[in-house]
Parts: sequence; structure tokens; C-alpha cells
Amino acid sequence: MALCLLLNGCDARPDRALGTLEWNRIALPAPAAEKIIAIEVQQGERVSAGQVLLRLDDRRTREQLAAARAEVVRYEALLEELQTGPRIEEIQRAEASLAAALAEEKEARQNYRRLKKLGVRDYISQSDIDRAEAAADSASASVDSARAALLQLQRGTRSEEIAQAEAALARARAEAEAQAVLLRKLTVQAPRNGLIDNLPFKLGDEAPVGGPLAIMLVGEAPYARVYIPQPLRPGIQVGDPAWVYIDGVEQRFAGRVRMIRSEPSFTPYYALTGDDVARLSYLAEIQLGEDAADFSAGLPLWAVFTQYEEGADDK
Repeated sequence: MALCLLLNGCDARPDRALGTLEWNRIALPAPAAEKIIAIEVQQGERVSAGQVLLRLDDRRTREQLAAARAEVVRYEALLEELQTGPRIEEIQRAEASLAAALAEEKEARQNYRRLKKLGVRDYISQSDIDRAEAAADSASASVDSARAALLQLQRGTRSEEIAQAEAALARARAEAEAQAVLLRKLTVQAPRNGLIDNLPFKLGDEAPVGGPLAIMLVGEAPYARVYIPQPLRPGIQVGDPAWVYIDGVEQRFAGRVRMIRSEPSFTPYYALTGDDVARLSYLAEIQLGEDAADFSAGLPLWAVFTQYEEGADDK
């Protein structure tokens, strides 16, 4: 629409910039690919910050949150166990195992020495002596293993194991918090006061992750999106005042230029020479005041870039 207005009106009134009335728009993206189970607002309805707009199916996220919280409990118990260290009963059991291993080693060594003496007299075969010696060595190894196990319990948990358990617990808590945040996002709320401009999806739809569930018009006042003709562009800067006229409205509205695109629209600048340069236009935005807050987006308008002087002939 703005393009048509510009092309049709630029030649007749080169001192004005044509455009449309716009509001700042924000999109509320889908946090997860879940089915829409409730729509609490209608298109065109004004809403306040925190108001519920839509609800997504949260059953799967609730289950994932419960599983994540269970992991937190498990890692908390594991960390507490490592920090507390072994129980006295475990140490006593290790001591008893060491005593039993020592007794078995003593018996195996004595048996080996007896058989060795008999072997000197050729009363038994050498293979019997070798088996007795192997049994004695095995008993000695069992003693070493039992003694090391007891020493490990007596010294307690290593600091590295505690650090690993703390890291695992921190990760489990972070995952649980992420699921909790996602669960809250499945109830879509208005981030600020505004107007529901569009609801792209219907009840029962499953929007893709990042898809816009609702589009809102926000802000205290609208702005004019205009296309500045090239002959006017050199004299207009960001912050300059302007008068904005909405088609069909007698009142004019004061505004200030808040943005001007550096590159021209519609026709590439390098394709124009001579008089054709006048066909260039530059997209700009003019912020209006609250006196224009009652008008909806899309209304055609034009802007005149003059100082705010009472009685100035801008028309």
C-alpha cells in the first residue's frame, strides 16, 4: 500500500513522505512442539502484562521435570554418602576380612613348608609342592588386597570423588530448573500491555519450536513508517520533527524521526543516473505521541518535515 501511495503521489507532492501507521510488534514463540489445548484471548483483544494468552499441553514436560527432580534426589544422597564416609560397620567388616586372609595365608605357608620337607625325602611329587607354593602366594595376595581395602575405608572418600559428585548434582539441578522454566512457558502470558494482532495457530494445532503463537502490538503510541523521496533526504536527520497526517483525520500529529535507512528502497542506487535519482526513496520511522494511540495499524498517512510552528503552512 505504501509503495502504491508513493508511486502515485510523489510526483504531485514531492515535499511529503507517504507511508502507513504502524505499532511495535512482538512475537511470542512456541517454547516446545506441544499441542495448543486452550486459547484464552481473541484477535484484536487488549491484554495486560501477565495475562494468560494460550496454554500448551504440559504432560510430557511434567514427566520430564519429575524425572529430573528424581535425579537431583539421587545425586544429593550420593554426595551425602561420599561426604559422610564409610560406616563403622564397613570398617569392622574390612578388618575381619583382613584377619581371615592373614589366617589363610599362615595356614597355606605352613602347609607349603611341610610339603617341601617331604619333597626332599621324595615322599610326595614336585607338582604337589608347586601347588602348595601357589596356594601360599595366592593367600599372600589376598592379604594385600584386604589390607588395601581396609586402608581405603580408613582414609575416607577422595576429594576428587566428592568434586565429581558435586558437579553431577549441579548438572541435575540445572536440568530440573530448565524443565521447570519450560513448564512455566507452556502457559503463554503477555509480556507487557498490548493488543493481540494475530493468532497464527488454532486450538489443537502443534506449533513448531520457535513458531509464533501470538503476535502483539505494544507500546504507548504508534509510529509512522514512511518513504522519504530522495530530494528530501539530505535535509532530514534522526531526531528532526515532523507533522504526520492520517488519511481521513482532520487532526495532524506531531512526531520525531527515530530511524532512517541508509540504503534506498525499490530501485538500486547504482542503476539510476541523472534525473532518475529522484525516484529513490528511503524508509524512515517517525515516532508519534499518545494522541495517536487510538488509531489502528495500517492506516495510510503522509508526513511533512517542518519545524513545529503554530500556523505554519504545511499543506
